[in-house]
Amino acid sequence: MDIYAFIPARYQSTRLPGKPLVLIAGKPMIQHVYERALGCTELVNVYVATDDSRIADCVRSFGGRVMMTRANHLSGTDRICEAATSLGVKDEDVIVNIQGDQPLFDPSVVTDLVGPFKDDPALSMSTLKFRINADEAGNPNHVKVVTDAAGFALYFSRAAIPFYREKDTPAVYYKHLGFYAYRMEFLRRFSRMPEGCLETAEKLEQLRVLENGVRMRVVETSFDSIEVDVAVDARRVEERLLAITRKGA
Repeated sequence: MDIYAFIPARYQSTRLPGKPLVLIAGKPMIQHVYERALGCTELVNVYVATDDSRIADCVRSFGGRVMMTRANHLSGTDRICEAATSLGVKDEDVIVNIQGDQPLFDPSVVTDLVGPFKDDPALSMSTLKFRINADEAGNPNHVKVVTDAAGFALYFSRAAIPFYREKDTPAVYYKHLGFYAYRMEFLRRFSRMPEGCLETAEKLEQLRVLENGVRMRVVETSFDSIEVDVAVDARRVEERLLAITRKGA
């Protein structure tokens, strides 16, 4: 079983156009993500999957691998599926989907993500969760997840789940981190599944998996990951990176 990582990247973004190329501490964001992915020892190779020549040229300029895809994909998952299929990835191999807007992710989260595939040859898909407080759980931009006793996803929601009816009950919430790993055979099936009612309601692609009765392993990780959605997020990440650099100097 080989493990490949793909970073889906598109130029158009409603809230931050050209997001992959936004400079953070002197480097385009896509380079930060790519270099962190290279720190994941389980990976055979890392690729950026894009339909935009500007992004492709940027990736090549810093020595990264890039796969050009069609422009009409509805999701990053579909884009990755095309790229992985073009590479001839085998059915039993594992594909890791690393979002291109998380330039501070810790490479060890990929170790957490792919670990279950080594123990369960029948596993189709995995993702990550990170424990958060009640205030964070109320933010609809943070997707929450609940799991069964074996660690498989029951539901994802923008609402705070579970709902604690008794206010004095200690509340435990988990944020879903947008990292996914798929068996290649399942990734092909997933890309052919129609959008479901729950996905339409919450605008969460991962609900399509649950609506189709596929079990998804959710692994708790010790590392949160800041997403860059708007310009102020990029500045926050830059401040964090510069602080880390000063500390290490």
